[in-house]
Amino acid sequence: MAINIVAQNKKARHDYEILEKFEAGLVLQGSEVKALRAKRANLSDAFCRFIKGELHLMNTHIAHLETTNKHYSRDTRTPRKLLLHKKQLEKLYVKVHKEGLTIVPLMIYFNERNFAKVTIAIAKGKKLHDKRADMKTKTLNREAQQAIKERNY
Repeated sequence: MAINIVAQNKKARHDYEILEKFEAGLVLQGSEVKALRAKRANLSDAFCRFIKGELHLMNTHIAHLETTNKHYSRDTRTPRKLLLHKKQLEKLYVKVHKEGLTIVPLMIYFNERNFAKVTIAIAKGKKLHDKRADMKTKTLNREAQQAIKERNY
């Protein structure tokens, strides 16, 4: 399974506790596909929102290419529709509106068939003490691995 990762949202894993992941298709124009192939995308402040019963990817920056005609180019941060099955949309809608969870994009990539896909996740926001505890466990694990590695040599 060879995928070509375009952009990742590392900030989301730090700020949120990931509960469940979904794979969604992404509706793009031709110039945006070319920009994604050139890895000119940024997911750092991106989020997902329901608009008229459809899920949209908001605040994702996909840059313009110099070869694109200015007349046909879209705004770089325009909302982009996500393609999911109806049951998945209903499940996400219930999680967001009834349980108060958040939908965050984790990465944009091209799959084996060269379709642009987005991995989105249902997430719960972390408190400051949760973030500190995660950082502490990561540093302890890293130090333990380094000690084991030094001992083996």
